[in-house]
Amino acid sequence: MPERLVTFETDGPLGIVTLRRPEKFNALDIPMLRALEAALDEAEAADGVRVVLLCGEGKGFCSGGDVEAWSQMSAADFQVQWVRYGHRVFDRLARLRQPTVAVLSGHALGGGVELAVACDFRVAETQVKLGLPETSIGVVPGWSGTQRAVRRFGAQTVRRMALGGEVFPASEALALGIIDRVVEAGKALAEAKAWGEKIAARGPLATEAAKLMIAVAEGEESAAATEALASGFIALTGDIKAGVGAFKAKQKPAFSRS
Repeated sequence: MPERLVTFETDGPLGIVTLRRPEKFNALDIPMLRALEAALDEAEAADGVRVVLLCGEGKGFCSGGDVEAWSQMSAADFQVQWVRYGHRVFDRLARLRQPTVAVLSGHALGGGVELAVACDFRVAETQVKLGLPETSIGVVPGWSGTQRAVRRFGAQTVRRMALGGEVFPASEALALGIIDRVVEAGKALAEAKAWGEKIAARGPLATEAAKLMIAVAEGEESAAATEALASGFIALTGDIKAGVGAFKAKQKPAFSRS
């Protein structure tokens, strides 16, 4: 069998999702997006996983969308198969129930920045650079670079990358709030694991609920999060037990507001 383009593995309470296309600096194409979506599904379904780390194999975290993968598409296919599907996968990452940490041991450019932005936290090594170079080849950031990134880091920072073409070294990205921690070369994964273990030691349900509430305040989502929080609360009450039990027994439920 060919090696998987994106893998998922566990390390205690940590889930590790790794992009494995190092010969292309983990550039994303449709097979990579599908593999990433599948790995995220695995991560969310893993009961013992409290925090998910997103890594890139080799010298780059992710160089963004593979130009060869989309440049020959028709306008319609580019919109639906590329931009909209990419959004679906990136939204899947942003809405993962567990807190997520992007492990930047290599450069993050274009879609790679957007991928890192979809995580809750970002750890970068000193040599890493981040930028949104899409307009230099006549396209625009299409996987939330002008939306989620603006909500999280502010419009002016995104303008400097997307319009001005600035590529930020890790130290400047830290000062701008794009990344949360900078470490020496070769130390990003160890730092992310240590940080992840601290997060994992906190109450898992409270942590997941807090992540949802922050997402609502940030504008990441509202309707789905509201229903998830309310449904989770109801599932812990006597109402659901009484209602389901009565339904199975074909009886009238005796609700007690408990």
